[in-house]
Amino acid sequence: MSLTLSDARIVTPEGTHDGWLTIEDGRITHVGHGPAPRDGHSLGGRYVAPGFVDIHNHGGAGGSFPAGDHDGARSAIALHERHGTTTMVASLVTAALDDLETAASSLADLCDDGLLAGLHFEGPYIARARCGAHDPALLREPSPREFERLVKAGRGHVRMLTIAPELPGALDTVRAAREQGVIAALGHSDAGYEQTLAGIEAGGSVATHLFNAMPPLGHRAPGPVAALLEDDRVTVELVNDGVHVHPAMLRLAVRAAGPGRTALITDAMAATGMGDGSYVLGTMRVDVAGGVARLAEGGSIAGSTLTMDVAVRRAVRDVGLSLPEAVRAASLTPARVLGLDGEIGSIAAGKAADLVVLSGDLEVAGVMKRGRWTVEP
Repeated sequence: MSLTLSDARIVTPEGTHDGWLTIEDGRITHVGHGPAPRDGHSLGGRYVAPGFVDIHNHGGAGGSFPAGDHDGARSAIALHERHGTTTMVASLVTAALDDLETAASSLADLCDDGLLAGLHFEGPYIARARCGAHDPALLREPSPREFERLVKAGRGHVRMLTIAPELPGALDTVRAAREQGVIAALGHSDAGYEQTLAGIEAGGSVATHLFNAMPPLGHRAPGPVAALLEDDRVTVELVNDGVHVHPAMLRLAVRAAGPGRTALITDAMAATGMGDGSYVLGTMRVDVAGGVARLAEGGSIAGSTLTMDVAVRRAVRDVGLSLPEAVRAASLTPARVLGLDGEIGSIAAGKAADLVVLSGDLEVAGVMKRGRWTVEP
């Protein structure tokens, strides 16, 4: 099957240009400037960007990845795809070890089917003082041998582990994760600056939702935020929903790290795409009011109801990023974190035809996955 998309405003990491692209057998074969050399599907001057890549997502449409339920997970995946996310990692939360193994094994089936790009264990190796919406009764000290059990349960699909670097056994577990090809993310941590640096030296390369669930940036005690922002080896996740991080702080982080080290994430939970009400995240009850998810007891933020298209719009309108910068943070940078930037994350000949069509006001007008429209413009 061959398809030419014409009359498009093509968003690349270098900028935006008027042009066209051709897709054959699920891959981009040509990208051109100006009028297309042959008739095609006109996008009417709308933007076409690479499909979004969400490396931190707990669910949506009433489905929760920590539950490990196939139907709920498929509903969540479909919801986020309608909002432009064509590649997604399923994030689990702290639970009993047996429950984590069961959920990982179940979700690995969806990874086998190509519906998920991998699994992320956000816990149980996190700090009690910064556990947020995780059940403190189920937290554990990091153990390389124990983590190996979780990796085995995921059948080769575990992509990321969030860990607090100050915990006993944490640095050894970070090293073990990296040796097994698992991304070590530092977060949900009460570490100081030096402890965070030690975690980076051990192999930590991602900051789990920077600013959230960690000590704030201080001028005498810089803490983890400074260590994570200043090190070129670290990609920082940011939840750009206007609740988790003030736009001014997000702007500061992007200026420090640059779009090449900034990954927009949703941290979405089951309530995404649903109404206000009561939900469950792992073992914790969550109340959603005005689209903001908080623990029923204690009031801690409990994930979000964000979708990636909204994160991109907010990055342009509220944070002041250019559209190419915002799209890069939502696609190419997280794709690089996963080691998939040769396959997805930007519009270039040879890459998979995972695309999102955006209107002039950056609303999703079409979504393509591997050369097939799932939302036709």
